[in-house]
Amino acid sequence: MSSIEKAKGFKKSKPGLWLSIGTSAFGAVSIVKDVKKARGENDTLKLINALVGAAALITGTALLVRELKRLGDDDVLLG
Repeated sequence: MSSIEKAKGFKKSKPGLWLSIGTSAFGAVSIVKDVKKARGENDTLKLINALVGAAALITGTALLVRELKRLGDDDVLLG
């Protein structure tokens, strides 16, 4: 397997999935800030927007975790 093929498969590898999950954690920080700001301003629409964003983040992370479990031992970067 060439280096280019390994790089293309990084997103579907365990390290790639862990990196994606970590990136989602940074998104959670932004959502928490948005919720606090919306509550402080008593802005219902901004609060709903932040909560919908949180739901999307949770769903995306759950999909990544499921893919990580499915990946098992056949990691593309291991050989």
